[in-house]
Amino acid sequence: MTDLVIRPLADDETSALFHTLSDPGLVGRALLSPPYDRFETVAAGGEYRPDWTWLALRGDTVVARVAYWGAETDERPKALDWFDFTDREAAVALLKATPFDAEYELILPPDWRENPATLAAAEARIEAATDAGYQTLTERFRYVWTPENGLPERPRRLEFRPEPDDAVLFDVLRRVHSDTRDHHALRAIERHGPDGAAQSEMDFIDWLPSGRAALRLAYTPEGELVGIQIPGHNPAGPCVGLIGVVPEQRGHSYGYDLLAECTHTLVAEGAQRIAAATDVGNSAMAASFARAGYPIAQHRYCMTAD
Repeated sequence: MTDLVIRPLADDETSALFHTLSDPGLVGRALLSPPYDRFETVAAGGEYRPDWTWLALRGDTVVARVAYWGAETDERPKALDWFDFTDREAAVALLKATPFDAEYELILPPDWRENPATLAAAEARIEAATDAGYQTLTERFRYVWTPENGLPERPRRLEFRPEPDDAVLFDVLRRVHSDTRDHHALRAIERHGPDGAAQSEMDFIDWLPSGRAALRLAYTPEGELVGIQIPGHNPAGPCVGLIGVVPEQRGHSYGYDLLAECTHTLVAEGAQRIAAATDVGNSAMAASFARAGYPIAQHRYCMTAD
């Protein structure tokens, strides 16, 4: 067998080499809408940096590929976007060789476990990533709202106020995460403690291109804090940045109120497409998305390289 060569994409190489690997597109980025279903280097007008794109070759043939993504200002990748291969052994070696540990979020159709070909494609990647040192973190529903889904009704039970004080915002995030079902938050708490997890959430809010401009805290008419909602914009467009209800206010379906307000705010700003996500096990939030008219667009299988 020809020796395996693992290397990053050279600065002067085009995206063509990356695309020589044959993949049927049953899972992964191919399921997204243009232009996010296509790999392009920064030089070609895309989002992927050559030094964050690695290939495994046998001779002149690409047998495995990975591409990491990060915003223009990021010093290290935020996510492993692409992981495809025709040679499983090479794929494991490639993933082990790359000097990054960004989360791998495998994009899947909602019915991925019911289609044998899709299931096989997903399991091949999950098993290869596992052999390379990744661990399953959670599975998530990803939603996409468009105007044809209709605007959700506002219950108008809450008052929404901006909050410029970092200390107040930090305390609200800490309270929301003190009793959470979100596995990303639980992982942050395990690794960095409650304060570190709240700070990570603050950092994420500030990382969003939209920042804190539309962030609102929600209160009852009596002035009791209910939670936080962030109509945001990530690099791909409008999104539900965060919906969080403090533990003592749960059980009243306030998650829906926050989501409805978030949706109305984004639409008033001109959004024609709103992305959102929640863990599969968060049945209360999933029910709020269903009630608000957010259809499930994809399933996400999240893995981390601890």
